Amino acid sequence: MKVAVIGDPDFTLGFRLVGIRDVYEVSSDEEIVKAVEDVLKREDIGVVVIRYDDLKKLPYTLRREIDERVTPTFVAVGGVGAVEEIREKIRRAIGVDLWK
Repeated sequence: MKVAVIGDPDFTLGFRLVGIRDVYEVSSDEEIVKAVEDVLKREDIGVVVIRYDDLKKLPYTLRREIDERVTPTFVAVGGVGAVEEIREKIRRAIGVDLWK
């Protein structure tokens, strides 16, 4: 399984430098939606890294689809709610809140 990154050029640069090749550079909300839809169609992507703020810009139906799917797993980084989102994903996956 591969790792994909969705974000603006400043966000994706570091991921390119470490060798991640599946990078979707986006500059508008419409491009974010298109990139996410493209990643969801691919079977070779296991993890998608995206900014928390960009993830929250997605339409509700698309966010719900992301939450309900097992693969790819979306990892939101940055922003205030990113930690809470990861916490919730872990709780749903294993049934235990590790932070308590």
